[in-house]
Amino acid sequence: MAPKQKKKSSRGKKSPKPVLAASEDMEPVNMESMGHPEIYPLVLTTKTQEIFSCQIDEDVTDEQPYKLINKEDIFEDLRNRAAVSDFHPVKKIVQEYPGNELLLVYDRDFKYGLNFYLIGTEEGKESYLNPPEVPEEQEEYKEHIPEDVYIYKLPVSKPWVSLGSEKEIEEESVTESTKQITYMISRKRSEFGAPIKFSDQNASSVKDAYIECTAYPDKNFTLKQLEKDVGMQVIPQIKDISTQTKWTYPKNATTQYYPREFSEEEKETLKQSKPLVDFLNNASISVEIALQQNEIMNTFIDDWKYLAEEEGTFGDKTDTHLKEYQSFTDLHSPTEKMITCVSWHPTIYGLIAVSVAVRLSFEDRVHFSGKLLLQPSLILFWSFSDPIHPQLMLESPDDIFCFKFCPSDPNIIAGGCINGQIVMWDITAHADRIENIKAGGGRSKRATLKPMFLLEPESNKEAMYIRHCAVSSIENGHKKVITDIHWLSDTFEINRMGSVFENRSGICCQLVTCSADCTICFWDIRPQKLLTPQTTEKKKEESIEIPFDVPSTFLHLDLSWKPLTKVRLSKGETSLDYCPTKISLNEDHLLCKTQDKMLAQSKTEKAEEMNPYHNLESGMANLLKPIDDFCTKFFVGTEEGEVIYTDWKMEKDPETGRLMSKKPVSHHTVHDGTVHTIQRSPFYNDIILTVGGWNVAIWKEGVMTGPLLQSCCAPKRYTSGHWSLTRPGVFYIGREDGYIDIWDLLEKTHEPAQSQNICITMITYIKPWIFSSKQQFIAIADYYGTLHILEIPWTLSRPSTNEMASVNHYFEREVKHLEYVEQRKKIREQEKKEMELEMAKKKVEIAVPSHRALSSKRGHHVQVPASKKREESMHKTQGQCFPYSKCSINLC
Repeated sequence: MAPKQKKKSSRGKKSPKPVLAASEDMEPVNMESMGHPEIYPLVLTTKTQEIFSCQIDEDVTDEQPYKLINKEDIFEDLRNRAAVSDFHPVKKIVQEYPGNELLLVYDRDFKYGLNFYLIGTEEGKESYLNPPEVPEEQEEYKEHIPEDVYIYKLPVSKPWVSLGSEKEIEEESVTESTKQITYMISRKRSEFGAPIKFSDQNASSVKDAYIECTAYPDKNFTLKQLEKDVGMQVIPQIKDISTQTKWTYPKNATTQYYPREFSEEEKETLKQSKPLVDFLNNASISVEIALQQNEIMNTFIDDWKYLAEEEGTFGDKTDTHLKEYQSFTDLHSPTEKMITCVSWHPTIYGLIAVSVAVRLSFEDRVHFSGKLLLQPSLILFWSFSDPIHPQLMLESPDDIFCFKFCPSDPNIIAGGCINGQIVMWDITAHADRIENIKAGGGRSKRATLKPMFLLEPESNKEAMYIRHCAVSSIENGHKKVITDIHWLSDTFEINRMGSVFENRSGICCQLVTCSADCTICFWDIRPQKLLTPQTTEKKKEESIEIPFDVPSTFLHLDLSWKPLTKVRLSKGETSLDYCPTKISLNEDHLLCKTQDKMLAQSKTEKAEEMNPYHNLESGMANLLKPIDDFCTKFFVGTEEGEVIYTDWKMEKDPETGRLMSKKPVSHHTVHDGTVHTIQRSPFYNDIILTVGGWNVAIWKEGVMTGPLLQSCCAPKRYTSGHWSLTRPGVFYIGREDGYIDIWDLLEKTHEPAQSQNICITMITYIKPWIFSSKQQFIAIADYYGTLHILEIPWTLSRPSTNEMASVNHYFEREVKHLEYVEQRKKIREQEKKEMELEMAKKKVEIAVPSHRALSSKRGHHVQVPASKKREESMHKTQGQCFPYSKCSINLC
């Protein structure tokens, strides 16, 4: 039985033969889908490469990536290794190949998916070995054209193939059906060339000289309409009525007349007639009303032209509310954080940066300081195309409470920490990552960016976190949280005294910050002149300490950066200082004007090419040129709700000779809480909005008497605010209960035009942004760390006609009102003084008669006491005539 079992097992080994036969019948895979049906990809193992002498980088290289293989060698390999052979998938192609040598090509870039491919036709082999010659110009042109680009080919003319359209064209064409009329005009031969003499004559006196040709209908030439294209639409029933006399046919007619005048007697009689007087009395009222209407409004105005605008201005309620567009939340943060500052990217649309901080009080922050050190403090970059994953994360040593993009180069970012340090970032190395983001403007074009989850996790993590380049010195900087930061313009710079000079570098190189330590500091990012040059060994040590992932742009500032000058806002006679929270400098010298946008763009491109921030010492050798008539005054909002107008220039103390800050020019306590926002209007450089406590105020630079507008107390405290970017009379105010108040000065000036709920917690920051002329967004951040992106409606984004002039007129009217109130105050004070003097004079006049009566009763001399003499001299100094002019009075 054992041999039989072996025989069965041997038969079992022969059973796979049909499978091999089936695999031989399978068609080999070619590249017909890619336009190359003669190419067949192959995988050649190292053993096969040794057998056929086609080893990679030895027998086949980049210079000669092909090998001619004999057909018999392939058959020999198929006989030896059968289905194990790498040429088994193309066995049928090899058998049918007409030639003796096949072309095997090394596919280094895996263009067709595998490491080798076989050309299965003689034509393909010849075209590969002997490519057609191409002119040099076309070769240079092909080098610049990628392979994936479609090349246009000229169309080839083909013979016309009739499908029966000629008959349809003939039926639709119009042909002449009426017989043409021929006129022949003749005259005598003798009259040709005869002189002609024209003369005037009366047409009515000569027969047949004037013939009137009147129009009449002729039935012989009526055309029947064969086809008529009529459009039907259901409309309400209408009725057409005409009051004009029908004009049947034209007829020449003339009329000559002269005015009929009354005689002098008739005129006098008519003037005294009662009907004329009654007519004038009745008609005068309506005529006066018509004249008044003409003066009140323009009767020739085109109402249809302003109809669309009026409808948009007074639209329904749905057109005036902000619409939710998108929201961003950091889902990967282990702790509860709030958003402290928001800023849209200056050049890349749909990219927004936010800074986050831990939601803890000062006592809790001290208690959990050890745990907070283990958690990174970040600035997150969000994109419309990916609402889940941040595009970039900027690390900082502590929580950031304010930051700003550099106007000269948006890849440079400066931020202020809670510990009083300034942090600098340079994201130039990651600019390509964020510039490739293309966020769609509408809801139908949301994600044109490659999703983040398609990237590899390791590369995604490395590209996410960016370390800071430099931080300021802890000992010489602010001692408390930095609440506001601004870049100074690239047109000027200041020195330690606060004097203004022309910018030597041509880029933004200086910053201004304010902090809760009662100081305002000016900083310069350029290297200061060193007293002693550094040795080469010290430079080598510093270069070794630089981490590989940190740019060396601001290495000279790291941990040694000191402020250029400090300004302290003193309260005058006391030793206390004001605590600034927000500042606002003159925007004309800080931001680019609208007409200089192209210049700013060219400067940005130049900065990207030449990287001026890598060579900050280039302009330091130039001489400083002072700028005359430069306004160095600015507005400051304090922690106690005060609004101060002061100067940053320093002056010398006459007693000690030390530099000290100037006294504030004006000081007003308007807000009953911390000032959260102080911002200049984008339309009026001298109009400032302040938000703090329970109210808002609007100020005008140069008016020292008080605010132009001061709102009443709100239901909840205000926490942030911002002007509209397109409407001069609109601004947005955020409240602590999650509502946003929208003010429209053209509609209401005593209360918000409307209020809308955005979230359930406090609003911490507001930042609008213009995407296009038809679409605007506003970013609203809340205390729970959520960033809400809302779309601004048409009525709040499009200004009405003459809105700029109307709002300007309102501000001018308020300025005149303040001046009038101030004048009335002075008049009231003067009247009060005069009334007091009159009352004192009346009291004295009443007292003198009573004294005289008392003296006459006694009948002797009255000696004036010394106290009365002192009174006399005192009254004389006050300009009054006192009755005691002598020392004694002799009474009879």
